[in-house]
Amino acid sequence: MRLQHHLGGLENLGPVSVEPRVFVAPWEKRIFGIHTVMMAESDHLSHAAPAYPVRELPTTFRNTWTWASLRTGAEGMQPFEYFKYRYYEKWLMGISQFFIDREYITADELSSRTAFYAAKPDAAMPNLPNPAIRQQIEAYLKQGDSPYHDLDGAPRFASGQSVRVADPDAVDHTRLPGYLRNKQGVIEAVYPGAYAYFVSTGPDGIGAPMPVYRVAFAAEHIWGGDKSEPNTVIYADLFEAYLSAATHQ
Repeated sequence: MRLQHHLGGLENLGPVSVEPRVFVAPWEKRIFGIHTVMMAESDHLSHAAPAYPVRELPTTFRNTWTWASLRTGAEGMQPFEYFKYRYYEKWLMGISQFFIDREYITADELSSRTAFYAAKPDAAMPNLPNPAIRQQIEAYLKQGDSPYHDLDGAPRFASGQSVRVADPDAVDHTRLPGYLRNKQGVIEAVYPGAYAYFVSTGPDGIGAPMPVYRVAFAAEHIWGGDKSEPNTVIYADLFEAYLSAATHQ
């Protein structure tokens, strides 16, 4: 896993931002909106449980865009660049690069439009409302893309069972927090059904749908007693591929 992700427990990376606002600047709302529209128009919805008519939408966007796409773009940033920018600035970079890579816009065109709005910040933004697109976005926000699948068989683990977290080889993208690798916890809940992710993580282990568990960890077992508040429990939702039975109960 790349340095800049899943940093819990690593020292000397402060100060930690305690900003309570979801959106610090108005433009961040627009970036969130762009991402939401891309998700609602994504090709992967043609295979989702809800019957989305994505191939019939009046849009030129014909690609797959998921949370995995957004995160992969951020994870591909040079680490020092990653630490330099705020949350939605990283979103902006990832989305912009995606549109350039897919040839929806050229880098020169993007630079030109950026310069235009930098010089004229009050200039009107493009506004082309489309009822079909709006209806699709509203449907997607209500129904999502349902990663749930019926489970074929039984989960390997049960509530109350002690498990140990795996330490797979680093890959481009993972759903395993780095600070939980090799740690021991207890199954607190077994979620019904099976779940996949938007993309396969290859050697990391996420591919076909599998059970997901809520696992409880004593904070002192993760960071040590001298760096943890007493009686603190950390909960994490983990795919079955990341767990094995603990050797000591």
